Amino acid sequence: MKETAGKTIITGKSNYWNDFKESIWALAPMEDVTDTVFREVVLRLSKPGHLHLLFSEFLSTDGFCHPIGKEKVIHRFKVNTKELELAKKMNVKLVAQIWGTDPEKFYQTAKFIAEETPFDGIDINMGCPMKNIIKKGACSALINTPELAREIITAVKEASDLPLSVKTRIGFKTVVTESWISNLLESEADALIVHGRVQKMMSEGEADWNEIAKAVQLRNAINPSMKLLGNGDVMSIEESNQKVNEFGVDGVMVGRGIFHNPWLYNPGHEPSLIERIEALRLHSSLYAKTWTGEKPWAILKRFFKIYTNSFVAAAQLRAQLMETNGFEEVEEILNAFLEESKRREENRELND
Repeated sequence: MKETAGKTIITGKSNYWNDFKESIWALAPMEDVTDTVFREVVLRLSKPGHLHLLFSEFLSTDGFCHPIGKEKVIHRFKVNTKELELAKKMNVKLVAQIWGTDPEKFYQTAKFIAEETPFDGIDINMGCPMKNIIKKGACSALINTPELAREIITAVKEASDLPLSVKTRIGFKTVVTESWISNLLESEADALIVHGRVQKMMSEGEADWNEIAKAVQLRNAINPSMKLLGNGDVMSIEESNQKVNEFGVDGVMVGRGIFHNPWLYNPGHEPSLIERIEALRLHSSLYAKTWTGEKPWAILKRFFKIYTNSFVAAAQLRAQLMETNGFEEVEEILNAFLEESKRREENRELND
């Protein structure tokens, strides 16, 4: 590793990994999903005490350290004022996730996070399975270069006192839980988040929670103070509790489950039609205010389905929303839909 220059940034922020006393619930970092807008929506829909960690989209350290590339990736660190206020009020920690291969660039990026952003912690992506990423030797490809992985962790830890976690998998082409997780357990990281698939599985097949349990056993033997979260195929807080009880993890990170239920961190709540429509309106409005002129409207369209399901005419509403090009069109469609729903309900009552 290149010798890093400068002193460690002391933020004075507490190490939340040491502060957690109960099971830890986290929303996974997802590309073009967990931006500041969606994180704020999730906070608004969650019940206090049922969500502890929110992660940013992953940011390339190569891009950040490039004089031109920085402008293309820095939006991933955007935190709106309202999101920050809600996170503090609900005691939810915001975590910046970064990826790359050069320890020096990790150091510089981590130092910036500590000095210039409101994030409470840093997570290193050693799990993304995408082919264009692993070709660079980054993310899950670091499983094949354990010494470099350790150098990267050391560089980030030297940059600041922010809590540090590593999100990873149980192997690259084959399962290597014992050797790989043992390597990470001997690092300076404060926590591990273990996804129960190897790289070549991508998001296919069933996550192997028995291998995650093996990682827990290794943790208990090698580094008992390190927190360890499991990740893979969990769709609710109820399932999360089952995984904690059955496999011994300290908590669970949910990814795709949030697409099945944006109210996932408000267990037991069954949103009404009005709540679904208003959540969609909120998300669309925040997206327009935050990203107009910076990010294409098309990115938002992937979210329409998560709010429009399980009610009459949901498919028709989605089809209309997919044709929109801005918030004004969305609002017009939603208002018309609510009026039509109201007329249907009034007619139903008259006919009963």
